[in-house]
Amino acid sequence: NILYCGDDHWTFLDRMTPEMTIAEREGLLLAPYATFSVDCGGRARPEPPHPVRGPFQRDRDRILHSAAFRRLSQKTQVFTGHELGDYHRTRLTHTLEATSIARTIGRALRLNEDLIEALTLMHDIGHPPFGHAGEDALNEALHEHGGFNHNAQALRIVELLEQRAPGDAGLNLCAATLAGQRDRSQKKGRTAQPCLEAQVVDAADSLAYDSHDPDDALRYGILTLADLDEVPFWRAAVGRVRRMYTNVAASELQRAVVHELIDWQVSDLIVETGRELLERPPRHSSDIAAAEPYVAMSAEVQEYKLGLEKFLRERVYRHPDLLRTRKEYQAKLHELFEILYDRPGHLPNTFAARIESAGLERTIGDYIAGMTDRFAMQEWERFHSLFGEQAPAHWCLEE
Repeated sequence: NILYCGDDHWTFLDRMTPEMTIAEREGLLLAPYATFSVDCGGRARPEPPHPVRGPFQRDRDRILHSAAFRRLSQKTQVFTGHELGDYHRTRLTHTLEATSIARTIGRALRLNEDLIEALTLMHDIGHPPFGHAGEDALNEALHEHGGFNHNAQALRIVELLEQRAPGDAGLNLCAATLAGQRDRSQKKGRTAQPCLEAQVVDAADSLAYDSHDPDDALRYGILTLADLDEVPFWRAAVGRVRRMYTNVAASELQRAVVHELIDWQVSDLIVETGRELLERPPRHSSDIAAAEPYVAMSAEVQEYKLGLEKFLRERVYRHPDLLRTRKEYQAKLHELFEILYDRPGHLPNTFAARIESAGLERTIGDYIAGMTDRFAMQEWERFHSLFGEQAPAHWCLEE
């Protein structure tokens, strides 16, 4: 059985079914402990199989083509503000970079790359405007109504808020894809390990922002190369770069070191995880849940990584400029929430229709969480011009 390309179309010879094509291909390429398409768990609303795309590839495509995914291009990763220019990362560029890293790891470990890509593309679509500052603001506003968490919000988006067809709420993703994201939203309380593909996504996400946040901080101007020379991981990466490129120019060093940080961690993780899989080999993806985590870095690189993260927390994420900006945007999102609570008639009709089933507070949270940074500011300015004189005293931001 082969797939033959004729003059103007593809034809399955000998009546080969698309399902068999996917199953046979996965049987050749994937390790026995990977998540196979036959184990996708089906969909809440059954659908006929696609002639050329497997279930996880379809999930990937649905996420990629969603409005929530497109809005990531205008959402904060760490730094925000028009004065930053076009270099710094957004939620979208971070997501694409993490996806590339995750696929590299997944391919080396013979895991299901389509599932990995679907999970990585989905992992941040629940983020509100202004990054973790916005998440904290919504969590405070909704603290009596279940709180707010971007991982849980991602599930809410793909299961309810997005609409891929008229009258069809959610993206109707596979159960295994939803389970991978649900594991992210329940990290503290989970008793079983997620599938290896989900473990790879977690590692790639962490690896990506640990490597890229110093780069953005240097461009933003709150760090210098001399500051980063205090960090053992960065200093070691500089040494590796200089050994590879003996005449590397100072202007090229920063980018080269960031690339080396990524390559070093990815290579180390693949080797270490491969060793774990050889020493305690799982026979099937179902064996992963009860086992200790497989996806990990060596003790040396993990120690380096923890040191870099500690430095970033103290010198970047808690930098006075960022804290001041966070406070400003948190106040504005609180204002947006309060004005919509007092005047729900200003909600779009599609959201107003959900008030009865979801409650007013959660509906407002859904609406604000879906905003881009730019749209949130536009709405704040519009409401402030309409109702500024009637606003509570705490609407006035501190200088």
